[in-house]
Amino acid sequence: MLNPSYDQQSMSQRSDIFCLYAARAARGFGDGFAAIILPAYLIEIGFNPFEVGVVATAALLGSAALTLAIGYLAPRYELRTLLLACAALMVMTGVVIPAFQHVAFIAAIAFFGTINPSTGDIGVHVPLEQAALAQEAADKERTHIFARYSLIGALSIAAGALAAGLPDVLVKLGMTRLGALQGMFYVYGALGLLGGAFYSLLPHTKPETAPKPTALGQSRGMVYRLAALFSLDAFAGGFTVQSLMALWLFERFQLSLAAASAFFFWANVLAAFSFPVAARLGNRFGLVNTMVFTHIPSSICLVVAAFIPNLAVVLGLLLARAALSQMDVPTRTSYVMAVVTPPERAAAASITAVPRSLASSISPAMSGALLSASFLALPLVISGVLKVAYDLALLYSFRHIKPPEEEAAASAADESRLASRASARQP
Repeated sequence: MLNPSYDQQSMSQRSDIFCLYAARAARGFGDGFAAIILPAYLIEIGFNPFEVGVVATAALLGSAALTLAIGYLAPRYELRTLLLACAALMVMTGVVIPAFQHVAFIAAIAFFGTINPSTGDIGVHVPLEQAALAQEAADKERTHIFARYSLIGALSIAAGALAAGLPDVLVKLGMTRLGALQGMFYVYGALGLLGGAFYSLLPHTKPETAPKPTALGQSRGMVYRLAALFSLDAFAGGFTVQSLMALWLFERFQLSLAAASAFFFWANVLAAFSFPVAARLGNRFGLVNTMVFTHIPSSICLVVAAFIPNLAVVLGLLLARAALSQMDVPTRTSYVMAVVTPPERAAAASITAVPRSLASSISPAMSGALLSASFLALPLVISGVLKVAYDLALLYSFRHIKPPEEEAAASAADESRLASRASARQP
């Protein structure tokens, strides 16, 4: 007979995970349309591609600064309190952006707010949600929990991307294009309220049972190496954040906002369904192998797309890239949480997240400047080449460092082989 207290604890954990998943869905929906609406809005009010890149850089740089602050505050406050503060910041971002049209003001709002031009796993919410989920996860369930978290996020981003076509509908109904785009930012703020409502359902952690995040100890060197490699990947990805990819499609192929929203919807759907596949591949082939050998083909697709003049072929290549490029997200998160000790998890999440945000904040402004050059697709080439270099470096550095479940599986396989050999030697 099952222990009632165990059942109650298990139900409470599932409820907490559900709240985190639901908040991720609300935030993802907002990120999905904001990443496409942002460049369209900035172009509408007179920004050039370089200025769009500057705003994207400010957003990512601010995300890094806020994530660093969160890492400092995490040991002093409840995760629930910090998540509610992040939700309030999202509300502020959606309300304030439509009020300004000067590049300096919008860059400042992007820096201090939560607008995410990449729609990826970079943002002030991310290390907090990861740390909260890791507390609930056993070794065997951890990758699947993060895969579901990533799946929900990507599906909500896809739905948000589809909603980015709404301003075109509103314009046909008589609203001005500027007013329609501004209205989407108010929706973004409302989603921050919804996310905050889910965060408010998380329990208050009692002081005596509160997890006590510590500075890195025995895992310091490994986490720093991972942070450096993840930073290279993020720097490369900054050249092709979704806002700038949308801008590239607008500039290169004169793609409409409605067509772009449909494309990014399907791209995000493919990315979403790649997460459960990544969890299965991670269990079968190992987390590092899954990260590397799904990432390299996606980078090749990106580089090839840069040289293709046909829109249909380019979109096909970018969809193939979307189906592969995000498989490293749940596997990477699970790997970091697995190879450090439990008390180091919050610090490891922050230390690997902050350099990623800083690195990714540098390249969008560079990409925006390159988009003004004669070869518009140069940012795609740079991104793809650097990402392949990252994958090879990751494989070389960490192929022998296994998470607990892979070590257990390897030990069981070794014991089985030894038993088989011993049995074969017996007369």
